[in-house]
Amino acid sequence: MKGWQGRFSGLVEWLEETLQDTLAVFTLPKEHRIIMRTNNGLERFHGKIRRRTRVVRIFPNRMSCLRLSTALSMEQSEEWITGHRYLDMDVLEEEQPERIEIPKQEAALA
Repeated sequence: MKGWQGRFSGLVEWLEETLQDTLAVFTLPKEHRIIMRTNNGLERFHGKIRRRTRVVRIFPNRMSCLRLSTALSMEQSEEWITGHRYLDMDVLEEEQPERIEIPKQEAALA
């Protein structure tokens, strides 16, 4: 990163500040990392809202669109709570992942 300091100083500074957050996903169990690296669940949810709002086509006002979106969000939230488990939390209890500790000085040299 020292080689980029002169040319991309803002980027290097930002990278040094956020490297810990960027690598935080590696503290999760492998089963969770595979799921968390994508946003498929969120994309599926947005697709569901899009499909349901296209059926209505023209909403009488903004509040009616908001009511439909809120109802779909609540329905999805209930499904995630009571039904399908997105992440198996039992894995977290079984396996305590090792934390990746990168001191700021070493991160600057990387």
